[in-house]
Amino acid sequence: MSFQSFGFLAFLLVTVSVCLAAARWDRSISAECLTLACLVFYVIGGGWAALLVLVLGLAVSAAAVRVLTTPDFRIQPGGDGPTAYAYPRTNARRRRCLILAAAWHVGVLAVFKYAGFFTGGRFSLGWVPLGLSFFTFQQLWLLKEVYTGGFRPDSERRVLPLYAFFFPTVVSGPILKPQAFFPQLHGERFLNPDGQDFAAALYAIASGMAKKVLLADNLGTVVSNGWARLEELSAPAAWLVILGYTLQLYFDFSGYCDIAAGCARLLGIRLPLNFDSPYRSLSVGEFWKRWHITLTSFLRECLYFPLGGSKKGTGRAYLNILIVFLVSGLWHGAGWTFLIWGGLHGLGQIVERIWGPGRKRLPGLLRWALTFAFVNAAWVFFRAPGVSQALALLKTAVTADFRLPAVWLMEGVFAKEAEALGMLFPALRARIAPALTYGLFAAALLAALWPRNTGRQMDDFKPTGPRAVVLAGLCAWSLLSFTGVTTFIYSNF
Repeated sequence: MSFQSFGFLAFLLVTVSVCLAAARWDRSISAECLTLACLVFYVIGGGWAALLVLVLGLAVSAAAVRVLTTPDFRIQPGGDGPTAYAYPRTNARRRRCLILAAAWHVGVLAVFKYAGFFTGGRFSLGWVPLGLSFFTFQQLWLLKEVYTGGFRPDSERRVLPLYAFFFPTVVSGPILKPQAFFPQLHGERFLNPDGQDFAAALYAIASGMAKKVLLADNLGTVVSNGWARLEELSAPAAWLVILGYTLQLYFDFSGYCDIAAGCARLLGIRLPLNFDSPYRSLSVGEFWKRWHITLTSFLRECLYFPLGGSKKGTGRAYLNILIVFLVSGLWHGAGWTFLIWGGLHGLGQIVERIWGPGRKRLPGLLRWALTFAFVNAAWVFFRAPGVSQALALLKTAVTADFRLPAVWLMEGVFAKEAEALGMLFPALRARIAPALTYGLFAAALLAALWPRNTGRQMDDFKPTGPRAVVLAGLCAWSLLSFTGVTTFIYSNF
C-alpha cells in the first residue's frame, strides 16, 4: 500500500481513530489493535508469502531473545525479599545463540536478494519480501543490543511484532534501535498524542507528500527521460540528469521518512531523525552523519565497532571503513554499480582522513562544492543500470558539447499543470516545459539546502494561519497529482 494513495490515507484514518478510541478504554487492547493493523498493512503491500518469511524471522529473534535473557542462576535473599537474577554479560551459549540467529537473518536476506548476483543468475527466487533489508538490519540491531546488555526486553516480548511490523517504518525505515522504540510504549504519549503532536504530524505528512509527489516524481521524469536517450544528451543535459537524480533520491526517501514520522506521531510515537540537510555537508564523513542517519548508526555500532573501529591502527581503520561502505552498497542492491557506489564513499572518507587538517583549511564554500560534486558523481552508479552506462553519462558530462538541454528531456514534468497552462497561454506553449523544469530544480535545490528540514521543525512546530494555508495548498496539490503508480525508491531495497 503506497503512502501516496487514497487507500493509505483511508487506512491511516481508520487505524488512528480505532486505536486512539480503544486506548481510552484499555491501552493494551489498543496496542493489540495497532499490531493487527500493521499486519494488515503488510499483507496488503507485500502479500501473505512475504509476511510468512518475516514472521519466521521474528520467531527466530523472539526465541533468541528468550535465550539471551535467561539468567544462569537465581539469588534468593533471606526473608520475603524479591528474587535476584544473575545475567552474565557473555558466555558460550549466548554467543552461539547470537551467531545462529544472526546467520538466519543474513542467510534469508542473501537467498532472496543476492542469490542471483552471487550465482551469476543461475539461481534466483525472483522476488524479495517487502522491506526485507530494513527488517533484517532492525532484527540484527535488536539481537546485538540484547546480547551486549544495552537493552533488556523483560516486559516487551509481547510487543516484538509491533517493533518488527510497525507500519510507518516496515517498508523503508527508519531502522529502529530498540532503545528508540520500546521505552515509548510505556510513555504517556503512546496512543495518547496531544494537540502539538497532531499539528506536527499533519505538517510532516503534508511536507512528505509534497516532497514525494511534487518534487521527487517530477524530478524523476527528467531523470528517466535522460537515461532513456543517454546517447543524445549534451553536457548541460547530462548534469541536469545527474543533479535531478541527486535531488529525486533525497526528496523521495526524505519524503517517505517525513510521512512515516507524521503517521507515528499521530499514534504518540516519535521516530528518530533520519535526514538532517545532508546536501549542506562540507565532507563525505559529515554527509553520512546527515544522510540515512539510522543506517549509518547501525553500520557503525553493529559492524564498524565490532570490526575494531579505529582502535587497531590507521591501516585497519581504513580497511574497516571500506568494508562498512561496501556492505552498505551491497545492502542497497545486488549489483556491481551498488558496490562501486559504496566503495567510492568508503574511499572518499579515507582520502579525507589522509588529507586531514589541510582540507579543513580550505574555504567552506569550496569544501561544500567538492563534497556536493562527489556525491552527485557517486549517485550516477547508484542509479545506472550498468557500469558502462554510468561511465557514459559521466563522460558526457565533461565533454565540450554545450548545447542547451533538449525539450524532450523535460516532457512530462508537471504534465497536468503544463497542459492547463498550454490551454491558457497557447502562444507560450513551447516555453512552458523548460520554465516548469528550471523552476522545479530551483525549488528543489532551495528546499534541499534549507538549514532546518522537516524533521527538525517537527520538534517545535507551531501552527499558524499562513502555515496552514501553505500546507493545505501543498496537500491539495499533492492529492490532485496522485497517480497511484509511483513507488518510493527505497521500497525496492
